[in-house]
This record gives sequence, C-alpha cells and structure tokens, in this order.
Amino acid sequence: MQLENSFQVGAPPERVFGYLLDVNKVVGCVPGAELTEVVDASTFKGKVKVKVGPISVAYNGTARISERSESERTATLTAEGRETTGQGTARATAHMTVEPAGDGSTVRIVTDYHVAGRVASFGRGVMEDVSPPDNPSGGATANSSPPSTQPASAQPINAFGLFLHLISLRLQRLFGRRGSDTRG
Repeated sequence: MQLENSFQVGAPPERVFGYLLDVNKVVGCVPGAELTEVVDASTFKGKVKVKVGPISVAYNGTARISERSESERTATLTAEGRETTGQGTARATAHMTVEPAGDGSTVRIVTDYHVAGRVASFGRGVMEDVSPPDNPSGGATANSSPPSTQPASAQPINAFGLFLHLISLRLQRLFGRRGSDTRG
C-alpha cells in the first residue's frame, strides 16, 4: 500500500529537514514507539506498539536512512520489523522531500508499506486509506492516497497515516503553522 502525505511548517527547510532526520526527536512524536539502540549515524533499532481495530501488535525492528541528500533535502528511510509475539512482519520505505514554501517549508512523504501476520489477516479494510480529521485550529493534516470509498463513519484509523500526522503536528507546534489544509 502507498501513502502520500504533505504538510507545511513555519520554519526554514534546512531546520525542518534536520529535525526529521533526528531519530531521537522524531521517536518522541509517536505514541508507543521506543528507540532501543543507535547502531550508527544512519541505523536505528526500536520497538513500536500499534493498535489496528481490536488488534494490538508490538514490533521490534530496524530503520535505516538508506539515501540522503542535504543539498536537495531528500531522504529515504527503510524499516523492517517483526511481531514480538507472532510471525508477522512489517516493511516500509519512505521517501521524504522538504521544499521551501514562502517563509517556511513543505514536507512531502511517500511511503510504501507491507504488513503480514495478524494485522494483515484481520483484513486490508482496517489498514486502508483514511485521513486523520482536520485539526480544529485549521492546521495542516496528513493525507493518504488514493481516497477511500468507505463511508466516513466506517473508516478505520491508518496507523502509518496517523504516525505522519503526529509528526506534522509536532513540527507545527515547534516551528509554527503555515497555510490551512494541504489536502490535494
């Protein structure tokens, strides 16, 4: 499955790019995530607990910054994890770009992910596209793509989209908001 997210932040692109690649800061944005080891400057080990519908799953895994361009402010993060109590796995590749936008920045993240095990057997419907609701102050939200065909009342929360939404909210709080809604 692929998610496409973008949000605006009221800070210079270099500062936002640096923040997003600082795993110690980003892990604090994600409820249930814990950094367990910094292997080297681009490889990290950690744990994350997620709840998808009625199922709670914990993963141990490794993330790597596999590509990085300071001059273009682009990076690719690859991650793999295994369920701590089952046979399930999760893999993701996220391509991130930070671009100037007026006095601030626009962050674009395209994530390809695959989940196998209990979460996958529960059904793709729980993992499929939703967008976290607009926040009340009119700030940017994360979007997933393509749009869901389910009625709004039946949409489950997408754990990966929510993760990116939480990061965007944290950045907005730290650096200030720009724009209103980035839905495309």
